[in-house]
Amino acid sequence: MPAQQLRFEQWANFYVITSAAAATLLGLLFVVITLAADRQHKYRAPHIRIYLTPAVIYFSSVLVMSALLTVPNQTRLTAVICICLEGAVGLGYCGSLAFRRGIGNAFYEARSDLLPYVVFPFVAYALTAAGGLLLLQTPQIGLDLVAGGMLVLLAIAIRNSWAIAVTIVSARD
Repeated sequence: MPAQQLRFEQWANFYVITSAAAATLLGLLFVVITLAADRQHKYRAPHIRIYLTPAVIYFSSVLVMSALLTVPNQTRLTAVICICLEGAVGLGYCGSLAFRRGIGNAFYEARSDLLPYVVFPFVAYALTAAGGLLLLQTPQIGLDLVAGGMLVLLAIAIRNSWAIAVTIVSARD
């Protein structure tokens, strides 16, 4: 078996764990939103779209990245393409959040919301893209950076989902 495939196989458990966590937490997020749909309060469609969609995107990114990197017979080149493509799309998405939904447009309730919803995910996607590029030269460091980016995205999505759930559940009618 080629050495580059062996490195991906060594990471298989990591990808299985992160994909299972992302899928489970994504499902729980939908359950919370469904259960909270009956509550009538001011925290409705515009806020839910602004705050919920990024969490769904970040969980989905971790899930898709894990799936792509566990494809059988993955080569270094195909992995670089998958990682860099997802990293670039994520960077573009975070950039669009900063420009279209920034504090200047009065979409976020506080300037501090830009950190967990835009800045930290941007850094995570940048880590992922950098890891993809480094995978060509130094595979171990590249895979470490990709894993770091995935874990940061997972942690951010968990934090943001928790904030959404607490806000919806604690809001008064």
